[in-house]
Amino acid sequence: MVFNAFERMVAFRYLRARRQEGFVSVIAIFSLLGIALGVATLIIVMSVMNGFRAEFVGRIIGINGHLGVYANGGVINGFDDLDQKIRQVPGVVAVRPLVEGQVLASTPRTSAGVLVRGMREEDIASQPLLAQHIDPSALKEFSGDSVILGTRLAYRLGLRPGDSITLLSPNGNATAFGTVPRIKSYRIAGTFDVGMYEYDNNYILMPLPAAQLFFMTGQGVSSLEVFAANPDNLDAQRRAIAQITGPNTRIYDWRQSNVSFMNAVEIERNVMFLILSLIILVAAFNIISGMIMLVKDKGRDIAILRTMGATRGMVLRIFMLSGSSIGFVGTFSGFVLGVEFATHIEAIRHFVQDVVGVDVFNPEIYFFTRIPAQVYASDVISVVVMAFGLSFLATLYPAWRAARLDPVEALRYE
Repeated sequence: MVFNAFERMVAFRYLRARRQEGFVSVIAIFSLLGIALGVATLIIVMSVMNGFRAEFVGRIIGINGHLGVYANGGVINGFDDLDQKIRQVPGVVAVRPLVEGQVLASTPRTSAGVLVRGMREEDIASQPLLAQHIDPSALKEFSGDSVILGTRLAYRLGLRPGDSITLLSPNGNATAFGTVPRIKSYRIAGTFDVGMYEYDNNYILMPLPAAQLFFMTGQGVSSLEVFAANPDNLDAQRRAIAQITGPNTRIYDWRQSNVSFMNAVEIERNVMFLILSLIILVAAFNIISGMIMLVKDKGRDIAILRTMGATRGMVLRIFMLSGSSIGFVGTFSGFVLGVEFATHIEAIRHFVQDVVGVDVFNPEIYFFTRIPAQVYASDVISVVVMAFGLSFLATLYPAWRAARLDPVEALRYE
């Protein structure tokens, strides 16, 4: 739709206030602010939720592999050969054998159910998320009967590096009197803190040979973790690994293993988008009410324009341009405000903390040391298009009413 110079002049003249202050009308101001705040809020919230999802996924795939290969019989034997074959698959960057099992960890004061993960020292060192959050001296002592605990688990059990912890597995040795649980004590070489409660509170890392002995897997392992170059597209690697391992194995990717978490994050993201979109919708209704009042106030002007030769289409375009201008300015202002705020949210957080003296993002509660925010162009475009689209639609009814105004009726009582 093309607006000529006359239509633009009249439309922008109508946006000025009726008093001589040089501002737009009060309703137009509130409509503009509502759209700007709605757009900015949506961009900020979506960016923060994108950041949380990225941090969350990063920690999940930083601890666990992108693909997990499990044997139907419970133990994968000859994993060294499989390791070499899987590494040849295009897109695979690393393969790590694991022995996992649930046990009861006990101390003289308390006990707790935990998950033991048997790993090789070089595999821990090659995982940045783990290696960066473990004391290097602990990795040097990670051999024999030494284990590494999550910091929250160590705190819960009242343990420190150098102490001993007793692990009890229900899958023990069969005797004439029944199955006897396996019980063994291990020395704590150190702790790790990856920043996620689930891991820091429930995981124990054990040398792979010690885990094979404790869980009686022989020379086998319970699973193989496969790391890929692109964790968001694993179909090709999954098919190739399935051909290598054969029908006696199961393969799960990280999304299947964490489906409940991923669904919760996605549902929360969609619900927040829907709820915050109502702010923009309310602002659009303000545009409707403001434009209807403008049409009523400018009834005499519209009649004069019609008698001077202005067509219904010209009147329609004049009021559509007036309302759309409010939506455009509000959307653009919200876009600039939202992107700038999301980009510098950490600096803003520190400034607010310094001013009010309160920690507004306590890592002990949120398990992150900073507010993560990632601005995605697709999200920003969708928000901007939605806001301007609602603003444009809000102008249609008032503009239609202005266009069908009868000049005779408008001037009858003038």
